[in-house]
Amino acid sequence: MKAEELRAKTQDQLSDDLASLKKEQFNLRFQKATGQLEKTARVREVRKDIARIKTIAAEKAAAKKG
Repeated sequence: MKAEELRAKTQDQLSDDLASLKKEQFNLRFQKATGQLEKTARVREVRKDIARIKTIAAEKAAAKKG
């Protein structure tokens, strides 16, 4: 997921994306704990995507506020 794509989304869409990524992160952690995780790199990708969404949401909130 690229930052450029995320900046084009609304705050509600970002919240939806964040919720789905958090669910995926939970599922990946669960798979890792049970030894079923195949794509270990996906854990890192999801974590970075969550951070990216949170950063852009904060930027949008700051721009709206000030």
